[in-house]
Amino acid sequence: MKKIILGVAALALTIGLYSFTTPVKTEKVTKVAIQNPDKGKEVFAKTCIACHQANGQGVPNAFPPLAKSDYLNKDANRAIKTVLNGLSGPITVNGKKFNAMMTPQALSDQQVADVLTYVYSSWGNNGTKVTPAMVKAQRGKK
Repeated sequence: MKKIILGVAALALTIGLYSFTTPVKTEKVTKVAIQNPDKGKEVFAKTCIACHQANGQGVPNAFPPLAKSDYLNKDANRAIKTVLNGLSGPITVNGKKFNAMMTPQALSDQQVADVLTYVYSSWGNNGTKVTPAMVKAQRGKK
């Protein structure tokens, strides 16, 4: 009986030691930037709210609405380039003409992705998710 108990103990000790010395296969973790609408709301409050207003309605005859905006919802790349490069000249949004100037915004790719994802997920817009990679691809384009 002692031999069986000692044998089982020796086997258990061997298995235990083996598990501590056997290399564990690990997988490489890739960091993925995730757009954050909450951070986007913060960027909006600091950067966009003065012209486009807290409710996204804009200022009549001055600054276009972002709420239910046909102009915004039609082309995410155009929206990205507008944030990056600014915009001047006449545009039509939801059937109304606007001719104000928007200055380029000094934001990181992540901040642009966050703020546009927030805008697209608010006020009846189409829910487009803008990624930092999408912003990077538009940076430097007119």
